[in-house]
Amino acid sequence: MAANKLNLDPKKIDSARSCAGRIAQSMQEFIDRHTTVSTERTILRLLGVDGIDEVETPLPNVVVDQIKEAGGLQRGVAYWMGNAMIQTGLEPQEIAEKMAAGQLEITKLDTASKEEAEAKIMPAVKKALEKIKAQTAKRNEYIEKLGEGRRPYLYVIVATGNIYEDVTQAQAAARQGADIIAVIRTTAQSLLDYVPFGPTTEGFGGTYATQENFRIMRRALDEVGEEVGRYIRLCNYSSGMCMPEIAAMGALERLDVMLNDAIYGILFRDINMQRTLVDQFFSRVIIGYCDIIFNSGEDNYLTTDDAYEAAHTVLASQFMNEQFAVIANVKEHQMGLGHAFEMDPDIENGFLYELAQAEMAKEIFPDASLKYMPPTKFMTGNIFKGHIQDALFNLISVWTGQSLQLLGMPTEAIHTPHMHDRYLSIENAQYIFNNARDLGKEVEFKQDGVIQKRAQDVLDKADKLLHEVEAESLFTTIEKGIFGGIKRPRDGGKGLEGVCVKDAGYFNPFIPLMMGGAK
Repeated sequence: MAANKLNLDPKKIDSARSCAGRIAQSMQEFIDRHTTVSTERTILRLLGVDGIDEVETPLPNVVVDQIKEAGGLQRGVAYWMGNAMIQTGLEPQEIAEKMAAGQLEITKLDTASKEEAEAKIMPAVKKALEKIKAQTAKRNEYIEKLGEGRRPYLYVIVATGNIYEDVTQAQAAARQGADIIAVIRTTAQSLLDYVPFGPTTEGFGGTYATQENFRIMRRALDEVGEEVGRYIRLCNYSSGMCMPEIAAMGALERLDVMLNDAIYGILFRDINMQRTLVDQFFSRVIIGYCDIIFNSGEDNYLTTDDAYEAAHTVLASQFMNEQFAVIANVKEHQMGLGHAFEMDPDIENGFLYELAQAEMAKEIFPDASLKYMPPTKFMTGNIFKGHIQDALFNLISVWTGQSLQLLGMPTEAIHTPHMHDRYLSIENAQYIFNNARDLGKEVEFKQDGVIQKRAQDVLDKADKLLHEVEAESLFTTIEKGIFGGIKRPRDGGKGLEGVCVKDAGYFNPFIPLMMGGAK
């Protein structure tokens, strides 16, 4: 535990954490029995299957859809692909191309045993793991060579819709002082049940997440990192219908940070809860294996619910996200647990309540790479007031030792940021971080004062809420609208038809190797 300035009860923290662990384990029993079309497509992508057919359907979709239509999805693509390699002598990419051309029905081939299929596919599995490990090593080499910015990392977004214009804006932001560039995804990509192919220039409100776009931006940030003398981290979104596929693409192209939270997808994108919880597990196994930081989405709860009244739901969700990550072998320093500065500015002492929430997150999750989000809900278009709101947000961040600071923009609620908007936001943060760098080491909180009592009350309510979730199940709790004030049915939303129960012959060769830390 970090220094306990808030006088939080360690037994209460242990109670909440243990309860969250039981909730996550209960969900894991469901997850382990099921697979999904997106999880299976991820296996193919890791095996090297890429490209599109003549009508631009991604080959991983072609293969999985054919297997699903033939009634073979419950056996898993790793078995069918391994068996096809035995029967045809072809590699996974060649098999996928023949399936796309209508020259091969993979489920009608003679069948080998599960053990034979797994042994056949293993060289391709190990090749993929070597490629991912090489990218992780390259990141470490860059950081050792160039160094990086001090925490809180200055984290900004680009969102032009055109990957080449994104590159221009991202490099400009890095020169201005940014440490992390997040490429916002085009509107509603999270609802697509496939990953587009190749470079893209026509996104709306953001740019398509594709493997080629990842490659283009990674190369650009490496170039500017060499120029400015520090490693620039790249962030994108491993969420929605293709959550594990995008995690695999991020691993292969050396992304450093990925938004990754099933509950966010359920609440804010109406993804079916069964589908996305299964997908989240494989995506986090990949993230854990390649040392990517994941960002969870609790900050969004406060855009649809009241930040004062619902603060305990944020903490409860942080506890659960931590425990889901532990099960997937994600280390604490990779846990970018989310929270936000979203209090109504008209609340008296709102700054004190925000300070209590941020300090509480740091004390309860001391080694997590906390992701602190700026005010959005109460930004009015008044750029001068907005700049002050962002300054208060920046002050709390450096005071409480946050890790990833998504900078607020004075033009929030007006338009997508221009380069000069980012410059003003970076300048604001740099000024405050420099002038208040050690404020947190110098200031203690009044015993039983407003800040301590607020944090203690939020922890108490979070502990009670987690015990309610455990008693009713996470699925039922989400159906009741406890998180974010949004209700979702367990059999509703998008993607349920892509879920199936595994059969006895199922295997996913990547999970045990990634969980075991294969070299």
